[in-house]
This record gives sequence, C-alpha cells and structure tokens, in this order.
Amino acid sequence: MFSGIVEAMAQVVRIDQEQTNKHFTLRNPFGDAFSIDQSIAHNGVCLTVVSSDKDTYTVTAMQETLRLTNLDSLKVGDYVNLERAMTLDKALDGHIVQGHVDQKATCVERRETDGSWYFRFAYHSTPEMIKRGYFCVDKGSVTINGVSLTVCEPDVKGETGYVSVCIIPYTYENTNFKYIEVGTEVNIEFDIIGKYLSRYLELRETASLKE
Repeated sequence: MFSGIVEAMAQVVRIDQEQTNKHFTLRNPFGDAFSIDQSIAHNGVCLTVVSSDKDTYTVTAMQETLRLTNLDSLKVGDYVNLERAMTLDKALDGHIVQGHVDQKATCVERRETDGSWYFRFAYHSTPEMIKRGYFCVDKGSVTINGVSLTVCEPDVKGETGYVSVCIIPYTYENTNFKYIEVGTEVNIEFDIIGKYLSRYLELRETASLKE
C-alpha cells in the first residue's frame, strides 16, 4: 500500500528480457540496500525487489504489467518515480494507492502557468469501465506515474476520458513530470474508494432487480 508521495527518482541502468518478463536494474537513490521481497512503487506500479546491493537493485515486471503500464517503453537512462510502501506510523499525506495501475494515459497538453505546470491526459473510457469505477471526479484524487494528485476538469467524450492536474514547482522538479511532453504515456490508477462504491452500487442494483 502506498500514498502517492514520491520519495525519489531512480535511473534505469540495465534491462534484461527473459521470455515475456523484463528485469529492470535501477540505481538505488537511498544509500542502503533494499531487502529482497520489498515492495516498491515504480511510476505507480508495485514491483518486488528480486536482488539488491547498496548501489543498484533489480525488479521484475511480467507480461500483463508491461501491457498495462508504461514500463515496457522504459529505456536505459530513463528515470522512474519511487515510493516505498507505507508503514502504519506514517502520515497519509496523499491518498490510498494500491500500486495497481489501471491503464495508460497519454499527455495531450502541457503548459506553464505562472510558475506551476498544467498537464491534461487522455485515457480510454467506456460506460462499462465507468460503472466499475474507472473515472475521475472534480477535486477527487488520481495517481499519475505514482504521484497522488488532485483532479481538475474531468471529462468524457465518446470513448475518451480526460483528466487535468496542476503540478507545483517542487513536484515538477522532484518527479519525472519534468520529462513528460505531449504524447508521453503515463500510468494512471483511479481512486480505490470510487471503485468500491461503484461496484457496491452495481451489485445492489443487480440484487434489487432479482427481488
């Protein structure tokens, strides 16, 4: 479980393909070696450490993870956002993030706004997905590349959903948002509370129809 508060960025130093899996070796920005089996969010994707030393560590992404996220497009030299799993004594500064990315979204607009930055993203949306909670609400929470953000200007047109976010200078400088351009693919995780509520309402409606 995570909060969407990025702690650091890690640079990819090696990528190894093994059948349909990819092993990513990254430079460790924290100084101390990670423990084997430790869960770390990479661009919002929860991955397990499979090997580690003081300077680098390795995680593995399976085929389904690569299909649903932007990890498959990573190259050596790219930076990913990192967050270690929350502990119970840690303040929940963002929102509840599972590290289970729902899909990729594409940046369709980026502009500076008096010192901050405005980004707009487009993602695939259908009525069935909305019924399952895959949507955004104004002033709600969304996770983009592992960053907990406040939603503004959500919209759906046809089978395309849109969500905009505003990035303060600190977040811009300390996450890989500064590398995002129009056309860049990002990972998006919708609010888990919205998913549960949507599923509950769907099941309740189904049950009432059977009565």
